[in-house]
Amino acid sequence: MTNELKINDTIPTFVLPLSDDTLLDSKELKKKLYIIYFYPKDNTPGCTNEAKDFSSYIEEFKKNNVEVIGVSKDSMKKHLNFIDKQNLKIKLASDEEGEVIEKFGVWVEKKMYGRTYMGIERSTFIISGDGKVLEIFRKVKVKNHANLVLEKIYEILK
Repeated sequence: MTNELKINDTIPTFVLPLSDDTLLDSKELKKKLYIIYFYPKDNTPGCTNEAKDFSSYIEEFKKNNVEVIGVSKDSMKKHLNFIDKQNLKIKLASDEEGEVIEKFGVWVEKKMYGRTYMGIERSTFIISGDGKVLEIFRKVKVKNHANLVLEKIYEILK
């Protein structure tokens, strides 16, 4: 990992297109909390479960002024299909070139079935409205993850 972010770091500068036809600009964050989670690929089992889990808590996140954004290298067309097919309630950002993925330090060497390759480490960052990293979850296991993130949000907001 080249750019591993730590708690209290300021997030890198970036602009990404969002699935609601807006942009996520790190310089124009609002006074709210952001959950930015990185995942490998749309319409795969783990990624689908993670997106559906975050979607199932969306009203609770909104009530607490928290925006949830999933980021992968998939195209916006694939994201829109994924949102429609899975009835997702969260926003997705397309980072086809992988620049933001690298800036957050989640483009890593992975191993599966004896093969080594580069891929996205499933990771979640809780970001403040002023662009500070408040919490990091790395090597995320999908089961119960969205609930753990929500619990951390409650803790931060106390």
